[in-house]
Amino acid sequence: MDEFDLDVMLQRALDRLALLAEASEVLVSTLDADEGLRRVCRILVPQLADWCSVELLGDDGRVRRAATAHRRPAAASARLREGPVPPPPPDAGGPLARALRGAGPLLVGGRGGAAPTPGGCTGGAWEGELLGAEEAASAIVAPLRARRRVLGALTVARTAGGPVLGADEAALVEDLAHRIALAVDNARLHAEVQRTAEQFQHALLPGLPDVAPVELAARYRPARVGAAEVGGDWYDAFRLPGDGTALIIGDVTGHDVRAAVAMSQLRNMLRGIACDRTEPPGMILRRLDLAHHALSDTTATCLYGILRPLPDGRWQLSHASAGHPPPLLATGRGDTCYLDEGRGLMLGVDPHGARPSATAVLTAGCTLLLYTDGLVERRGEDLETGFTRLRHHTAALARRPLAELCDELLAGLLGDHHPDDTALLALRLPPATQG
Repeated sequence: MDEFDLDVMLQRALDRLALLAEASEVLVSTLDADEGLRRVCRILVPQLADWCSVELLGDDGRVRRAATAHRRPAAASARLREGPVPPPPPDAGGPLARALRGAGPLLVGGRGGAAPTPGGCTGGAWEGELLGAEEAASAIVAPLRARRRVLGALTVARTAGGPVLGADEAALVEDLAHRIALAVDNARLHAEVQRTAEQFQHALLPGLPDVAPVELAARYRPARVGAAEVGGDWYDAFRLPGDGTALIIGDVTGHDVRAAVAMSQLRNMLRGIACDRTEPPGMILRRLDLAHHALSDTTATCLYGILRPLPDGRWQLSHASAGHPPPLLATGRGDTCYLDEGRGLMLGVDPHGARPSATAVLTAGCTLLLYTDGLVERRGEDLETGFTRLRHHTAALARRPLAELCDELLAGLLGDHHPDDTALLALRLPPATQG
């Protein structure tokens, strides 16, 4: 072997290592499995192949083409599209069907591989539709295996007129398939943990009572950025002895099981104190703070209100805040204002501090919003900007049905990538009677 051949071999080895490193980097850059696969396909084409695809197996045995790439996208056939794929027949013997059953990597039509059929590397009848339509002269199909499970398959192919794939490329594709499988498995595990955390969080939230003629609605939205964790945001509403209705919104510091446990403790303690004591909301929060201080070292915000009807048809809201954002009141015409009186320190800071109460008279048909800071806070933005934004959105939606108002607020203010949990409790008073 002369020096030139040695240099060529060394360069090829370096190129393959660089390809593996680049693919690994994009795989760990996102927990969205499909997006990671698309990024890898864009790397493999054209560095390794003229086109490639990744098929994933669902738990129900269904096959989905999760990512594809083609050197000349305009020339790609309709077969090379993301979406569901009919599962292979049990007797399918082509390379893709075999890879989905765990065989491989399989080299077809290349150096040292199985001979292609006339017109290209068509494989079996089931997969030949794709391989034949894309005119694959040589292809490598490798299974995606992780934790003794086959998660799918990776196909890389070259068309006629260029160098064919061989054993060296097969070894590279096998390494790539292993890394892809680990990334897919990790993404699925993360999604499963996130679903479990969200189910746990929702299980801790109560149902809403029937307090007709007042209408109640509540929403909880978990964070969509960062790790899959439970949060400390909560809402609550229940009838009090007599003619009052308790309205509560709160947020425990932290995003872990400890915060969720503290949240559950606070909610249950507040329920017991509120039902046992006919006292102003500020005094109720003071008693809650004393109990919380004895049982936990966490801090939390909380807003507690009591809604009662007045003889003249209006409604009275008594409320107190322990470091929580103020309620937002909107009339049926869209006029809005924040009820920012009755403010005190967060729970867990000074259990002996004074906690004032405030009272507001609510007119018929108005809407009251209690919310956690995830609805208004944005990183790098002044909090007043968030409060103004919430007012504008609420004013525009004031005439909508209450459930629709809640959904539109969350959609308009949070989007798909909000970094914090958000709880929302809304009520609407009955309209004025016609007389």
